[in-house]
Amino acid sequence: MKVINIHKRIIAQPISEIGLLLNTLATDNDQILATDKWPRMKLDNGLHIGSKGGHGPIKYFVTDYQINKSITFQFDMTGFDGFHKFELTEVEADKTELFHVIDMSTSGFATLKWMLVIRWLHDAFIEDAFDKVENYFTQEKKLSEWNLWVIILRKVMKRKGNKKVE
Repeated sequence: MKVINIHKRIIAQPISEIGLLLNTLATDNDQILATDKWPRMKLDNGLHIGSKGGHGPIKYFVTDYQINKSITFQFDMTGFDGFHKFELTEVEADKTELFHVIDMSTSGFATLKWMLVIRWLHDAFIEDAFDKVENYFTQEKKLSEWNLWVIILRKVMKRKGNKKVE
């Protein structure tokens, strides 16, 4: 199954400011991912091409990294053929588009896992990440709500011993 999953948000900050946050991805001071709600991204060699890792059960490796601009990861999982990417684009001098895309094909059991579980958790995961970035710069805190299916999946997975799921 072909999958294109896109999330984007305009943040009222210059690209240079958002770029500094992007560079913290997968560090102990990750300012992109909502690590208080979801598993941390771990990479064996940091934000460098070839570095392997993932978050939770999702595995990938870095194929491209442009400091302050973008990072691309190739999936390293059976049935998931493709990539996911964070990218920053200057909209105006003080506005930046934060963009995340999954572009992949799934096969076999991976298609069911994507359709029934991963897609829903991923969407909430990315929106929480975008909230974290936006909230870094504002007093008024944004909090995206999870849909009922995400709440149910997280409860089921928590019962299985996972404190944070994705």
